Amino acid sequence: MEHLNRNRRGAVEGVAAALLCLAAVHGPCALAQERFIVMASTTSTEQTGLFAHLLPVFKAATGIGVRVVAMGTGQALDTARRGDADLVFVHDKAAEEKFVAEGFATSRRDVMVNDFVLVGPKADPARTRGRDIAAALKKLAAAKQPFVSRGDKSGTHAAELRLWKAAGVDVAAARPVGYRDCGCGMGPALNMAAATSAYVLTDRGTWLAFRNRGDLTVLVEGDRSLFNQYGVLVVNPARHPHVKAALAQQFADWVVSAAGQAAISAFKVGGEPLFFPNAAP
Repeated sequence: MEHLNRNRRGAVEGVAAALLCLAAVHGPCALAQERFIVMASTTSTEQTGLFAHLLPVFKAATGIGVRVVAMGTGQALDTARRGDADLVFVHDKAAEEKFVAEGFATSRRDVMVNDFVLVGPKADPARTRGRDIAAALKKLAAAKQPFVSRGDKSGTHAAELRLWKAAGVDVAAARPVGYRDCGCGMGPALNMAAATSAYVLTDRGTWLAFRNRGDLTVLVEGDRSLFNQYGVLVVNPARHPHVKAALAQQFADWVVSAAGQAAISAFKVGGEPLFFPNAAP
């Protein structure tokens, strides 16, 4: 009976709210009319401060707010598969293309790039320093030095596993001594590495924005296999009719437009750009 009463009360309150909205243009009802979308994205775009810079520019241009759910790329895509996001902005092209092939989006578009770097203690006991990431990881495994993996099915984690495999090290079958999963975002993984003088693979943007570096420094960079592409995908309303596909498409179109690409270029930390726009013209 109490459950029925709660339902009836909710229905009555809903009707009352609707009548109030008809009677007033401003006030609380205006809040209900705010246009916004939910974007599932990566921790790197959130923790670097990119969205704090980018999203107000988009809202000023369109009036559309964006509510970000920041997580690993794998989790972001799964969130969108459930229909709990209107679009995704992530960095694992193979996983994104699978998302499209499954029908959860009709297309993906390149937005921007940065790169991964291998970070470790300045003394570099594994002697990894250089440009060759495969050679560095082989040395790291042989030296039995501590390595922190995000272990969270993020785009960075997926890239890390591909790089280990290319180096001839199957971490799934036999993890190197010192290899540990944190099941965490990039910032916490860097904090763990700084606290334990461990090696870690990180996107350059998060590294540049990271302040608790301790004894860590960049040891390996510049290898072409460290290239890190970001893409944007609108959730297919044929799969989830409730998603705000039209509003989400406005963001997808804007972020690859000249205005959106210029806004990405303008984002810097300490005078250094963190991301480089590369949307197709």
